[in-house]
Amino acid sequence: MNLLSRRSAVQVFLVFALAYFLSALLRAVTATLAPTLAQEMQLQAADLGLLAGGYFLGFALMQLPLGAWLDRYGPRQVSLGFLGVAVLGCLVFSVATGLSGLLAGRVLCGAGVSACLMAPLTGYRRWLEPVAQLRANSWMLMTGSLGMVASTLPVQWLLPLAGWRPLFWGLAVWIALAMVAIAVMVPRWSSGGATALPAGASPPLPAGYAVVWRHPYFRRLAPLAFWTYGGMVAMQTLWAGPWMQQVAGYSALEAATGLFWINVSMLCAFWAWGLAGPGLLRRGIAADRLMAAGLPLSLCVLLAIVLAGPQAGGGAWALFCVSCTFVSLSQPALALAFPQALAGRALSAYNLLIFAGVFVVQWGVGLALDALAALGWSVLASFRTAMLVYWVCNVLAYAWFVVQGRRDNALSESAP
Repeated sequence: MNLLSRRSAVQVFLVFALAYFLSALLRAVTATLAPTLAQEMQLQAADLGLLAGGYFLGFALMQLPLGAWLDRYGPRQVSLGFLGVAVLGCLVFSVATGLSGLLAGRVLCGAGVSACLMAPLTGYRRWLEPVAQLRANSWMLMTGSLGMVASTLPVQWLLPLAGWRPLFWGLAVWIALAMVAIAVMVPRWSSGGATALPAGASPPLPAGYAVVWRHPYFRRLAPLAFWTYGGMVAMQTLWAGPWMQQVAGYSALEAATGLFWINVSMLCAFWAWGLAGPGLLRRGIAADRLMAAGLPLSLCVLLAIVLAGPQAGGGAWALFCVSCTFVSLSQPALALAFPQALAGRALSAYNLLIFAGVFVVQWGVGLALDALAALGWSVLASFRTAMLVYWVCNVLAYAWFVVQGRRDNALSESAP
């Protein structure tokens, strides 16, 4: 393993953090813009779900080729190529005149920023020690939460002054600047550089994703990635906002304020994981144990939100999202379960499940709300039913994680 010096590691972290900050802002801004876009473009709930999910669709479609390219070409080259697509997506979104143009821009944005987390995590697998990987992962997610914070009240304040179209022009410029920083600061993935594979390393592993899909740990985590991790992002970046407005009776500004504090809470949670995680790892408290103990809290909070209805506002959704952050420990754990040469593919395949889950939950909740409204159900009953179905999916995902863990332990204990 060729580790980076402390100074180089900090520089690499910061430039990737800038790119991930911008990607998270792009991801979450739909929740803040939803009332404006719905009024200007005459969008329905399903349209908003599709529009928000379009980002994640583009993101998910790129994950499989992304993983192979990361393992082959490295984080620097892959990030630069993908971020160019994100610049184009911002420009397309900014000039859109209807749902089709907005959706095309969102898909391009999602595809373009799809390497913003997987690229650094792939690099960290080779450049950093395991304890540092856990901290870097948590603090990358913290910068993502900071981007989501920026997508709430700051965007809400900016809208009356500049409008939403110039916002995307500015994002295109900032992404281009992040590309310059990555080109200058991130080491190349070459056989002669600091990131080279060690001398005498084993031959390359088989190409493709079959070895990843068949891995028992990957299969154990898969439902959590789809429903718990993906669903948490779906709530944070879209449906928490409409719930606050349509169920809890918040105004647009109050909902933006609620989203702001949800994302601040997530930022603090990931910062805390970055501080506490390495110490827990040194004490032998593994990620699986923490997830098994902590995720039931998220199930209890979500069920309480459903039962509380109008009394569940921004604070309840903040608690739900924070309690879901236990699942973020799965990413560094998964990376360490695979050889370095497979890290890009393993992480990207996992990310594919996460963002496919985001797309399904975002669009699925919108479809359910429209369908129930067409049947004459009230807004409260429609939201409660949609969220209850989502809760059941989370319960099943957690049960699979626990049962498969016990099964794997039993098999390992019975092995000679």
